Order: sequence, then structure tokens, then C-alpha cells
Amino acid sequence: MLGPGCARCQTLYEHARQAVDELGLDAEVRKVEDLSELVARRIWATPALVVDGQVVLAGHVPTASRIRELLVEVPAQR
Repeated sequence: MLGPGCARCQTLYEHARQAVDELGLDAEVRKVEDLSELVARRIWATPALVVDGQVVLAGHVPTASRIRELLVEVPAQR
């Protein structure tokens, strides 16, 4: 999760952790609040979710269910 540390960022982080737990994934869920990282990834709308180095969403907070779908979709896109 990338964002400045706002309440929406915290909610996205919690939803991402929930989705990872529900899928039983061996994955690290991190909060990155470093603004230089946001700029480097050209993220202008926060919060953003990055999976395996790929920005999969930005600017809104999806449900844990939607994040589960994204976590399943991202590996399939490779």
C-alpha cells in the first residue's frame, strides 16, 4: 500500500491484509508512506496498491473481496 498515511490508506492496508490472509498467501503486506516513492511510481491519486511491483489500483479503497480478485488476477496477467 502506498499513500501518505491517511485513514483511507489505513483502510486499504487492512483490506489488503485481510485478502492475503483469506487467500492463505505467503505474502508481505507493507505500508509505504514515503512521498518520494509515490512520485517515483507516478502515483498521483492515493491510496495505491502495488502487487509484485505493479500498480493495480490507485485513488480508491476497494473491499477486501475486490482485492482478493486482484491478487488472483495479477499472476494470471503474466
